Amino acid sequence: MIRHFALICACVLSFISAQCLASRNDDSGHVFTLVLDAGHGGHDNGCRGKSLKEKEVVLDVVKKAGKIIAKEFGDKVDIVYTRSKDTFIPLDRRAEIANEANADLFISVHVNSLDRRAKGRKTINGASVYTVGLHKSDANLAVAMRENSVIELEEDFSETYQGFDPNLAESYIVFELSQNRHMEQSIKMASMVKDELVKTAGRADKGVRQAGFLVLWATRMPAILIELDFMCNPGVEKFLASQKGREKCAKAIANAFAKYYRLNRYGTANNN
Repeated sequence: MIRHFALICACVLSFISAQCLASRNDDSGHVFTLVLDAGHGGHDNGCRGKSLKEKEVVLDVVKKAGKIIAKEFGDKVDIVYTRSKDTFIPLDRRAEIANEANADLFISVHVNSLDRRAKGRKTINGASVYTVGLHKSDANLAVAMRENSVIELEEDFSETYQGFDPNLAESYIVFELSQNRHMEQSIKMASMVKDELVKTAGRADKGVRQAGFLVLWATRMPAILIELDFMCNPGVEKFLASQKGREKCAKAIANAFAKYYRLNRYGTANNN
């Protein structure tokens, strides 16, 4: 009985301490810094559909998501954009922007696609959200290679990225050693975004995955990379071309962020 009482007391004290910590965090005046990264830009179009370019879709979605978040949280959240117009930003610079801002969370937004020779490229669909890590499948590696290949558009990329070749599987061995203290938080956020893209944006569930994305590996905070859907699918392209479709994607990202923010600030993802 005494042991049970002691255990109960310990649990109560732990709960009270957690609540006090949450209260201190809430009253600390700390402004949460969110970095929103629209993939590609400038001479880097990203993947292309029949009439759409990835760089245009993701910039619009990111801006829409930022406006929703800013409206809900006001001065509690400082939003930093890696790009706010059609400009090319190197991968290492995107990570630097987040690190220099001492960001609390980094979200990179992209659109997926399959090679023109791939079977099923016009029917494949679904949203996937990635954290950095060792690719678990050839499909994850292929996505990472496609996104990382943007560094080839940079001058002296081999020197900048210390000999990393985005087209060689051997180069990705480094990501096996890149797991860090932010992985748990990254996976939580990735799961929330994936769930919201399914629920709010009506996307098929392609899951939460790990792969060797340079832009995530170089950040020093929880970080995720979103693949909204497959632009090579004509139906998906039509959805992403519409304002309604983009608004749904933006709302999904904003909803997930709100849950993540409340979970980290108050210990619960519910409204307070």
